[in-house]
Amino acid sequence: MNNIERRDKELVYISDDSVFEEQKIARRLTQELNTADRSDFGAIKTIVKKLFGKADDTTFVNPPFYCDYGTHIEVGKNFFANYNCTFLDVGMIRIGDNAQIAPNVAIYTAGHPVHPATRNSAYEYGIDVTIGDNVWIGGNVVICPGVTIGDNAVIGAGSVVTKDVPAWTIAAGNPCKVIRKITEEDRNKYYAGRQIDDEALEDISRIQSESNDPKKYPTAP
Repeated sequence: MNNIERRDKELVYISDDSVFEEQKIARRLTQELNTADRSDFGAIKTIVKKLFGKADDTTFVNPPFYCDYGTHIEVGKNFFANYNCTFLDVGMIRIGDNAQIAPNVAIYTAGHPVHPATRNSAYEYGIDVTIGDNVWIGGNVVICPGVTIGDNAVIGAGSVVTKDVPAWTIAAGNPCKVIRKITEEDRNKYYAGRQIDDEALEDISRIQSESNDPKKYPTAP
């Protein structure tokens, strides 16, 4: 197998000239993205659609943004990533609908062998990362290779996610651990248990009733 085939099978591989040629495309597009007029939202969306392997008109990324390939990033509807995110997409990064990614989030599929003699041979690897629907990733979170984060989960700011996170949970820390489940009692609350006011609740109810996307407004188990 060549090194591109090895990389895509999650085997160890070497970044040779063929690999670098693929990366050049992403580097040109990220440079275009990161130097675009920040107020030209349409242009930003157009560049991101060219960069990502899967995206649509609801996808938005606040520059600056960094990645290795772009084509290994697939996002669902209503994807939003805030400033200064880094996605090392040697392996695939698959993210579901309605994801909210805070500033300075790093998703690392890339890694190196632990033993220095093997690592110094230039072999590396990429292991896929999967993030479900309706997931909120807090600021300065690091997500490590091979991690799966379940639907409707919340990852607290500053966490280092080294293992899978179940659906419908709040998880945080270094290493990231589940703190508690998300329940229907959370539906009408926001920061630190504060209750959402009646005016906003009425508007939220209207928005949900007018939606034809039940996945966007799920009920906690």
